[in-house]
Amino acid sequence: MTIIRIPGVSNLRDVGGIPVGAGQVRIGRLLRSGQLARLTPQGGAQLAGRVRRVVDLRADDEVRAEPSALESVSTTRIPLFLGSTASFFAEDIDLAGMYRHLLDESADRLAQAVRLIAQGEPTLVHCAVGKDRTGVTVALALSAVGADRAAVIADYALTASQLPEARTRAVVEYFRTHLPESRYAIQLATESPAPVMAALLDDVDARFGSAAEYLRAAGMNGAELDALRTFLVE
Repeated sequence: MTIIRIPGVSNLRDVGGIPVGAGQVRIGRLLRSGQLARLTPQGGAQLAGRVRRVVDLRADDEVRAEPSALESVSTTRIPLFLGSTASFFAEDIDLAGMYRHLLDESADRLAQAVRLIAQGEPTLVHCAVGKDRTGVTVALALSAVGADRAAVIADYALTASQLPEARTRAVVEYFRTHLPESRYAIQLATESPAPVMAALLDDVDARFGSAAEYLRAAGMNGAELDALRTFLVE
């Protein structure tokens, strides 16, 4: 993976270079990041030079609160969470539970997001901080083309270290003050533990056979999965 520094966007990286059998993921085809509301004009120009499509996985209220500043690139919104993101904090669900919810309740939307990647344009996938919804979507797309499991997990786990330190400190302080009894709020907001993604991908394999078969069950067809591999893998 290649970490990319562009003014106004955090947790931005290109997953190109991840091994796929004897090959690798093509550089410049699939990028991931946090939201683009604070993207500077200079940053917007730099990002527009890299991608031709943006897939925004945030809910309507998140987009209204922090609208994207990247207007020159075609953006498709696919809200992944059914209901409010705040509900996960209110119910004190852990990351594994959140991801299982995504797999079970948003399968068609996950397939729609991966289908857009397969359409063959350099694509940026993002949510609020680029950790959970983005992490699951990118992990499924990479796994569906046979990317090295350890590298996919490492890409997910990298996120926690890429979140703005000031944000992380503020989030931790907020939850310690306002949700002192919560067991998982800080984990939900700030962590990306490798074992959680490993367990998610193992669960997909156990229940569906593979990530590709999960996406097929969610609505993608063989031609679309082939196109995904052709686009991503060299």
